[in-house]
Amino acid sequence: MSKGLVTTLVIIGIIVVFVFGFFMWGTGVYDKAVQAQENVNREWNDVQAAYQRRADLVPNLVATVKGAAENEKEILTQVTQARAGIVGAKTPEDLELAGRKINTAINLAFEAYPQIRSTENFQDLQAQLEGTENRINVARQRFNDAVANYNTYVRGYFKRMALNFFGSGEDFSVRKGFEASAGSENAPAVKF
Repeated sequence: MSKGLVTTLVIIGIIVVFVFGFFMWGTGVYDKAVQAQENVNREWNDVQAAYQRRADLVPNLVATVKGAAENEKEILTQVTQARAGIVGAKTPEDLELAGRKINTAINLAFEAYPQIRSTENFQDLQAQLEGTENRINVARQRFNDAVANYNTYVRGYFKRMALNFFGSGEDFSVRKGFEASAGSENAPAVKF
């Protein structure tokens, strides 16, 4: 073998190794960008799932608590009316009748609903609402973390060049994280 042929083969070998290395690096950059992009999409879907959970859960919880409160309101109204009968009693017979009404109202109340639980139900509702909002907040934070990781990755100079070269027109543009609605920085007024 001549010295010129060996030199040519070495140069061709170096070029092949360089091209192969560049190709492997570029496809690795592309694959990691796709993975980061899919992670952003998955995290956004988790935010949407948390929103859906809230939309499904809250009306049902409120309806349950409302129904229990209405039931208790009826019971307490009956007991209160029976007690009022004692206060308005003018004769011993009226007093005895009012006492029987109270006993009947209380017995019916405790048979129908053994414990008055509106306060517990409202506390459970409050805990569920707080837990749901915390889940949503965590999902939003994870989404923002995924967006930050993705943006950091695709904004690198050489990575951007590789994505333009290997990405064949695919969109690897910078994504925006979760943004709060206008005015949400102000605490909402709680009114009953």
